[in-house]
Amino acid sequence: MKITVVSANEKLLFEIARVLRERSITDQVDVVNGSLDKLQAMEAMQAPALLIVAQPALSPAEFERLESLGIQHPGMASIVLCQLQTPEFLLQAMRAGVREVLPLPADAGQLHVAVRRIEDKLNINNRSQGKVLAFVSCKGGSGATFLATNLGYALAAAENKRVALFDLNLQFGDASLFVSDQKPAASLAQLSQQIHRLDASFLASSMVPVTPNFGVLAAPEDPTQANDVHPEHIDVLLKLARQHYDFILLDVGRSLDAISVRALDQADMIFPILQATLPYIRDGKRLLSVFRSLDYRKDKIHLIVNRYANSGEIRLRDCEQAYGTTMFRTIPNHYEAAAASVNQGVPILQLQRNSPVSKALQDMARELAGDTAAESRGWLSRILQRA
Repeated sequence: MKITVVSANEKLLFEIARVLRERSITDQVDVVNGSLDKLQAMEAMQAPALLIVAQPALSPAEFERLESLGIQHPGMASIVLCQLQTPEFLLQAMRAGVREVLPLPADAGQLHVAVRRIEDKLNINNRSQGKVLAFVSCKGGSGATFLATNLGYALAAAENKRVALFDLNLQFGDASLFVSDQKPAASLAQLSQQIHRLDASFLASSMVPVTPNFGVLAAPEDPTQANDVHPEHIDVLLKLARQHYDFILLDVGRSLDAISVRALDQADMIFPILQATLPYIRDGKRLLSVFRSLDYRKDKIHLIVNRYANSGEIRLRDCEQAYGTTMFRTIPNHYEAAAASVNQGVPILQLQRNSPVSKALQDMARELAGDTAAESRGWLSRILQRA
């Protein structure tokens, strides 16, 4: 969620921004040091989902500005943090369209709850459904985890999308190690044990933050904990994630069980990963046969050839003839760069941006995200300071 905090008190401004970032790493929190006057020329595309005004008191003129902003941007909710809490003040706030009035100094718990209430309402009224992309290995060692994790980084870093990756290889998953050296705060199994309290904040805090808009939910460290994850947990998790992320990437691994099939059922796109060798082609055809038995549409399946070299004995047209379909994409072979990325736990785009693998992942991310022109930086970029 995009949140803008306005206050003439710089210390208070950055303290509120800090509290908001503690609530969720996926929120975009901007600050405006000054008054509501600085927002008068704000265009619709620049409007936040939530405006927070923190002042000791608000004058009638400031309430008029707040009401005017609400009329200009009907999708924007507002919270006021103020020392004044008289019945007359609360009535003015209500008339101005303010959703919540909280006391100053700001209490982190109260602010988190108020933001969550507004977030829930906004999601009900305007659900943005993220895309679920599932990566499946046709055979062990295909590079599915490498591609899923690094594509997630490309979508977040290059395309500025909100991305979550869930490691569904429940017994031996290690997706987080491909892009981070941080120890996971929690795993999918631990989250499943507390599925009753799952919300956007809990999900975000359970993930390994790779970038501010890309997190990885790790597989259980202990393989025996895989039994704690049930198919219905996947339903709840994906339903929530679709509301808060642009892309949800699933590293399914190779095994097809009740958990992975439930995830594949809900995926918008499935990417079987193969290499141009006979064992991969054979196992890939078996996998596609399973997908047909599950009644998956043909346009849901997108084959990717990893570590592809034009000089190989089996060429792209041979793969396409074997499967009776065109390959969605090929990822070139650049073993040294990929191996360095995996060994260091650093995304390949960050380690070797000019690698042909990096370029292929950027092209794929651009295609998935859509060719949207970069937004021009206007007046808001000059007055908003990132906390």
